[in-house]
Amino acid sequence: MLRTAIALSALTGKVVKVHNIRAKRPKPGMAAQHLCAVKGVAIICDARVEGAEVGSTQITFTPGKVRPGKYELEVGTAGSITLVLQACLLASARCNDEMRLEIAGGTNVRWSPPIDFYERLLFPKMSALGFQAQITDMHRGFFPEGGGRVEVRFQAPPKFAPLVIEERGRLQGVEGVCFSQNLPDHICQRVIAAVRKEMSGIEVKLKPSRTSGPSTGAGVFLLARYENTMLAADSLGERSVPAEQVGSLAARSLAQEMTGAGTLDMHAADQLLPYLALSSRSSRFRVREMTSHLRTQMDLVKKFLDVRVEAVENATGTEVNVCPSCT
Repeated sequence: MLRTAIALSALTGKVVKVHNIRAKRPKPGMAAQHLCAVKGVAIICDARVEGAEVGSTQITFTPGKVRPGKYELEVGTAGSITLVLQACLLASARCNDEMRLEIAGGTNVRWSPPIDFYERLLFPKMSALGFQAQITDMHRGFFPEGGGRVEVRFQAPPKFAPLVIEERGRLQGVEGVCFSQNLPDHICQRVIAAVRKEMSGIEVKLKPSRTSGPSTGAGVFLLARYENTMLAADSLGERSVPAEQVGSLAARSLAQEMTGAGTLDMHAADQLLPYLALSSRSSRFRVREMTSHLRTQMDLVKKFLDVRVEAVENATGTEVNVCPSCT
């Protein structure tokens, strides 16, 4: 809610006040990654912010005008790079000049989208809407040390195209990447073997990627590619968790999406919704299950933009319709 609210504030020029930030968490208020997202958007749009500090449970965000350029942001330790990127990209969605962001922190951390999700699924989907974004440089960072760095170049379109996905179409294959840092070869080999065992009967093309860096970690990102869409799932390694379990969990998560009737996976749906609200034409997609994040996005875009968002649940999932006022 916080990230989307300040991004939409920058996008529309509307002042926003957010109260009770993470009020029910063991440590209420903004953590470092939330603060970095707020400060990042504030820098991009020359905003005035009250309450911008770690632990703050409320802020007032008064935006200025979004300015194109290159910006460098530091989350600190292993704070999620993608959650900061989420806010900054949306805040810039009405700036038609090229922009560049360099963000330091964690690329693959718990409770946030992996950088692979942005590179391999979200950015291609955004490209179909007209928003061009690409990762030009990337170094992985894991919890707790972090040390990751991502450079992204992007440019919003004059007009956003709609997204209408009625059916997934034929499955073209499953692909992905198994990554490890500062770990021996057999980690990726075991993860990949577990994925293939879990998804027996489906050809899985998995690329191992081994790197070295200031933090240690491993994981896998999977992508099911269809004629009309893509579905994704991932799993992150942890100490004392066998590599086989990491691979099996990712494969089972992807299988769950594939056996459902969604034309977008649950995570892609909430990430793309604000951009669909900026189109001049209606969009339509289906998810196998509504998430709290998607419901929050649906509520927020209606507060800032003149758009109608409807969700109709049926036996095969939930159909979501995004209808701008001009349609």
